[in-house]
Amino acid sequence: MRVSVGLPVADWAACGAAARRAEDDGADAVTSSELKHDPFTPLAFAALATERVALVTSVAIAFPRSPMIVANQAWDLHAHSKGRFVIGLGSQIKAHNERRFSTPWIAPAARLGEYVEALRAIFRCWEHGEKLSYKGRYYNFSLMTPEFSPPAQHRPLPPVAMAAVGPLMLKTAARVADSVRLHSFATRDYLQQVVRPLLAQELEAAGKSFENFEITGGGFVATGPDAAAVKAQAEQARYRVAFYGSTPAYRGVFDLHGVSDLGVKLTEMSKQGQWNQMAAQVPDDVLDLFVARATYDELPAAIEKRYGGIVDTVSIDFTPGTSAATRRTTIEAIQRIPSAFRGFQI
Repeated sequence: MRVSVGLPVADWAACGAAARRAEDDGADAVTSSELKHDPFTPLAFAALATERVALVTSVAIAFPRSPMIVANQAWDLHAHSKGRFVIGLGSQIKAHNERRFSTPWIAPAARLGEYVEALRAIFRCWEHGEKLSYKGRYYNFSLMTPEFSPPAQHRPLPPVAMAAVGPLMLKTAARVADSVRLHSFATRDYLQQVVRPLLAQELEAAGKSFENFEITGGGFVATGPDAAAVKAQAEQARYRVAFYGSTPAYRGVFDLHGVSDLGVKLTEMSKQGQWNQMAAQVPDDVLDLFVARATYDELPAAIEKRYGGIVDTVSIDFTPGTSAATRRTTIEAIQRIPSAFRGFQI
């Protein structure tokens, strides 16, 4: 199993050192999220400070950005990292597209699928000199002159990962992407009964396999050196479960476990602005469906129980002050958990 570590995206000055530390600890990737901050810039600092780890946006919101803009950012990050950049893209939900980004919400799964295809067409134009001629329902690209074409890199093109929750987006990810980044609002049963069968069916139809298709995430990890630290991270996860559980589009996960009423209650509380009271509505038995929680010495076993055989990559956040020896030992133990993924085939 692969291990990724998040970057401190709010502090650009700290990103290079954090990425180098993760690399020294043996991590496979560092990630940059888009919540309050841009997801691309922190990875530029990480690229220049490291030699081995993959650099992943987890995830960049696609629709407010033209594929050409993302292609330029991705191409530069891929070049300066010597081929280590992975483009993680997500659609976000309707309300955020329309009301936070002022972006139309149109057929998100089909549109994001075209987005990925358009990126690949642009990359082939730059790398192989193909004429840029992508014509889809939502995106069309037909103009690229030498003045605006970056030089070829003579390496595999950047892999593309798609965030997915529902069936249509999962199927689209399997068909057009190299990786799926599962939402944290997921349980083992949901992954086994809903996610993997959908992916398997679509991968087979596309002539692909799990050996070259990475599955990342699908839950939370709460860990630390002692019970108090684990509890603190678990409480943060409890809030996230409540926050995501209030979104009607994610209700299917609750439905699978017979706690649909909790989702309805959380939605109503969100409409009333009761954000600070929502976490208290998530009981421990529901929390444990979403979270692998254990101290560092017990974490590999907890992750294998929660994610083993269904996920290829998990993300770990070590508490400040954790020794390098502990970080390395923990990462190495998690990496010994078997997984199907063997690498991208670009």
